[in-house]
Amino acid sequence: MKLVFASNNKNKIQEIKHQLPPEIELLSLEDIGCHEEIPETADTIEGNAILKADYVTSRYGYNCFADDTGLEVEALNGEPGVYSARYAGEQKSAEDNMDKLLKALEDSTNRNARFKTVIALNLNGKQNLFTGIVDGTITTEKTGDKGFGYDPIFKPVGLNTTFAQLSLDEKAQLSHRGRAVTQLIDFLKM
Repeated sequence: MKLVFASNNKNKIQEIKHQLPPEIELLSLEDIGCHEEIPETADTIEGNAILKADYVTSRYGYNCFADDTGLEVEALNGEPGVYSARYAGEQKSAEDNMDKLLKALEDSTNRNARFKTVIALNLNGKQNLFTGIVDGTITTEKTGDKGFGYDPIFKPVGLNTTFAQLSLDEKAQLSHRGRAVTQLIDFLKM
């Protein structure tokens, strides 16, 4: 089975390819010749995942899935949420985003947060959504050099390490994206 993953983010593609069974051939946007920036104009994580999946299906005709992820921080009323990738500006710099978040929480004792990923799957004319959530806390400093995005400052509940300190296998078992991808794979096996 061929499925397009509506992303050009090499880190996300690598994480998801690592989880998929060999009978699913994963194609990126680059693989199908989609080089334009897909608009993410929805005001929810679910909405952006649906927009991206629908964009690929309607313009390119492929079965595909798209994800959107947000980091929701309790003390910031759920921010950065749907704006996580652009929290510090349109340049989408992970370092700038983390620095802005750490500064915003500088005087806060409430560092509770959660990562939420929603995957929208368009398969044979039907759409299904899969959601993965991981609760945790925002650390006071960056730790670890693996992963991407906010991984160096997010410590999941039950661990004394950040996502950026975990191997791909460990992160796939614990992460929000890993949980949503597991639901997607289970659905595809039915």
